[in-house]
Formats: sequence, structure tokens, C-alpha cells
Amino acid sequence: MKEKENKEIKKAPAVSFRYFLYDFVRFTSAPGLLLFRPKKLYISPKAKQDIKTKGGALLISNHISMVDPMYLMFAIWRRRHHFIATKELFDGKFRKFLFTKAFLCILIDRDNFSMKTFKEIVLHLKQGEIVSMFPEGHVNFNEQGTNPFKSGMIVMALKSDCPIIPIYIKRRKHWYSRLIVAVGEAINSRDFAKGEIATLEEINNAAMYLQEQEKKLEELCENYKKK
Repeated sequence: MKEKENKEIKKAPAVSFRYFLYDFVRFTSAPGLLLFRPKKLYISPKAKQDIKTKGGALLISNHISMVDPMYLMFAIWRRRHHFIATKELFDGKFRKFLFTKAFLCILIDRDNFSMKTFKEIVLHLKQGEIVSMFPEGHVNFNEQGTNPFKSGMIVMALKSDCPIIPIYIKRRKHWYSRLIVAVGEAINSRDFAKGEIATLEEINNAAMYLQEQEKKLEELCENYKKK
């Protein structure tokens, strides 16, 4: 039954009118690559290969500012990102159009998360697309460390059979500072579940493990010295 379900899901096309506005914004903002000069640090050679692999993946990142989605777009520029964003950003028809079409945001209600939204996220992952999210849930203004991760990302990854790739964004001291991000190895969420359905304890353990990986990426960023 599962194999039949996967066969019915078509991969997202490389070129589509549906992504016209997003691609237009992405390519016209390409000069930003010169401004930010993104530098990617990899926790291992495998991590470098994992981020280049085609197919669906759930990218998770620390959340240090409101422009983090832009940082991720420039850091992982070759792939389209479907960002998970809270409904507060969608107030008004124009803002909703802008965020959903130009930035491919997926609307969520943190107070009342719906199955419709969950299925939409899983569908994008199964179609071989990138979904990017900030599991802290809100901007963390602390200079170091991350807030506890929400465990919903584990359920999304399990349902879609897609890997989770942790990323850490280093705070920029000045507007002209180079953008530095650290990339971890792709993590198979199935490694945390002993049975077909993960228990609540397994899901929470997976969330804590991912936060530990973020701390390692933070250390990698902090130890990096520009030559």
C-alpha cells in the first residue's frame, strides 16, 4: 500500500510556471551572493555530499533574526526552499500573496496546527523538494545557544521518509560581514524509531539529538577563523 502511494506522487518539475515568481526573485537577487559571500563549513566530508544530494529533505536551522530565510536561500542557493512560517506573516492579501508565491512559504498556526498543513509539508518532501524550518519556533535573541526544539519536525520527516539536515547560521557583526553557515550530516529519522510508529519518547529523544548536532555546528562556526 505504501509503495502504491509513493508511485502516485509525482516529483516536482524543475521548470514550472508555479515557481515563476519565486525563481524571478531568486535570480534577480543573485547579486546578493556578492554582498553576503556565503561561506559553508561542513562538519564532515559526508555533510558536503549530503547537502548536494537531490531529492526531498527537511532543513532545520537556528533562528537568530527575521532575515534567516534569506540567509538560507543564499547559503543553499541552488535549491528552492519551502519555508514554514507562522500565520502572523500572512495578514493582508498582498502579504499572503508575497510570502506564498515569492518565497514559497507554508502557513502554519502554532496554536492550532492542522492536518491539512501537515499533509502539505509532507507532500512537498515526497515530491523531492526542500522544506526549511526553524524548530526553535521563534527568533532567539541570545548570543549563543538555541532554545528547545519543537518535535513536530521529526513526525514530518518520518511520514515523508526524508532526511533531516541541520544547519547553523552564525550571527553577523556588521551588515557587510560575511555570511557563515555550518552544515551537518543528513540524519535518517527512522534511526530513532524501533517500530513502524515512533513513540513520544523516541520523538523527543530525536529532537534532543538534533539540538546536540546544532551545538556542534555552532562550535564549528565559532572556531572558524577567516584566513
